[in-house]
Amino acid sequence: QLQLVESGGGLVQPGGSLRLSCAASGIRLDYFAIGWFRQAPGKEREGVSCIRISDGSTYYEDSVKGRFTISRDNAKKTVYLQMNNLQSEDTAAYYCASEADDEITTVKAMCGNHGSYYGSWGQGTQVTVSS
Repeated sequence: QLQLVESGGGLVQPGGSLRLSCAASGIRLDYFAIGWFRQAPGKEREGVSCIRISDGSTYYEDSVKGRFTISRDNAKKTVYLQMNNLQSEDTAAYYCASEADDEITTVKAMCGNHGSYYGSWGQGTQVTVSS
């Protein structure tokens, strides 16, 4: 049975870094797409970064480009989100999501529409950026 477990969230000062992990079980990661999404109180869920595992192609939302990096370790069935230079506006609950790669949808589209591409979600991890 597919299960996603996020970890790595916490409280960090502005300018600090965190690395989120999304550990998948019950699937062979190679044939999937993984996305990181976030939702702040009172706001809609938004796609932060997505990755097509088969070829490593990635997408980043504009506000995180140059600060966040998505990567994967197929052997560990884990996808990471390295977040640097965190700002207060990055404060949110972060979720990872997975879906079988249809090999048609672009990585950008996978990150759009509030995550409608994905069928499986983790429980989320809170990231709070505050001094």
